[in-house]
Amino acid sequence: MSLSKGSDVDSIVRFQNICKTYDGRSQVVRDLNLSVERGEFLTLLGPSGSGKTTSLMMLAGFEMPTSGEIYLENNPFSSLPPHRREIGMVFQNYALFPHMSVGENIAFPLQVRRLGKQEITTRVRRALDMVQLPGVTDRKPAELSGGQQQRVALARALVYEPAIVLMDEPLGALDRQLREGMQMEIKNLHQRIGVTMIYVTHDQQEALTMSDRIAVFNGGMIEQLAVPKTLYDTPANAFVAGFVGDNNLLRGRVTKRMGDQAEVELPGIGMVRARLGDAREGQPAVLAIRPEKIALAVGSFPVGDGNRLTGTLIERIYLGDQTKLAIQLPDKQTVTVKTGASQFHDAEGLVSVGWAAEDGIVFAA
Repeated sequence: MSLSKGSDVDSIVRFQNICKTYDGRSQVVRDLNLSVERGEFLTLLGPSGSGKTTSLMMLAGFEMPTSGEIYLENNPFSSLPPHRREIGMVFQNYALFPHMSVGENIAFPLQVRRLGKQEITTRVRRALDMVQLPGVTDRKPAELSGGQQQRVALARALVYEPAIVLMDEPLGALDRQLREGMQMEIKNLHQRIGVTMIYVTHDQQEALTMSDRIAVFNGGMIEQLAVPKTLYDTPANAFVAGFVGDNNLLRGRVTKRMGDQAEVELPGIGMVRARLGDAREGQPAVLAIRPEKIALAVGSFPVGDGNRLTGTLIERIYLGDQTKLAIQLPDKQTVTVKTGASQFHDAEGLVSVGWAAEDGIVFAA
């Protein structure tokens, strides 16, 4: 199955039938076919052990595929050593040389390539300006904050002007506020210089914020490859629906198909309607509905149009700009609702929830 957005002619990197195993039995990456478009920001997203980092390491040359081939500009390069691939790499732990100054760290890839002293000086200054860190050339990494060290690592990856920059959980060691700031800086830098970036993370919000496209990995395979909005609004299956963003997943069974919608029986609760995903009539299914798509009212009276259920409010979590409410349904399944922070702050007991049929999707269980 091809997973490219366009044709292979437009791709800068192409994984073709890539498999990776360490023990000859279990496959860490299984039959990976993926084309990366020139100049795009592609994120490999997935839980630990899903194969995303192994795929990145094979592209960098630190791991070898067990089978298949990786192409750069339509030329096979799986056999090339890492230093000949001309690919920039940014790690989570920065990987800066502590005994070297910032300038020496950034200059190192250029010295390995035997560039002239004046050219090195010019490129180091340009790289520091690019990541908005002028004037720190002579300082040691230990004298910088975590965010500054990560910028230095990014400058080092960009200084020799590679066609591709790989990033493996580069913001994982930063606190939340700094992490969010760096997300925007990396995205803005990508838009300014147009280099192809391939980014690995397990953070769904980070992927949605930064990416042109996202490849969701699970069990060594790509479950879905799409732009962030499509991934969030139209997940391909129950795994993607449950992994990307918050989602209510209610167990049930499809009783009838009606065009692009289906009637779903939720045992002990009632009948609802939803968009039809990959579920089949008569089979166990999972109904996915985003917390922000659910309307809520106090008491047992109907709310909104479409589906309506009644349950008991069992938990309220204040999140600052919003409140998260947990409602237990008659079959003991729980629905989470997100609403404004000032709404339903004193609600308790019996409540009603409702949502439009097109806001839910039913998948194979």
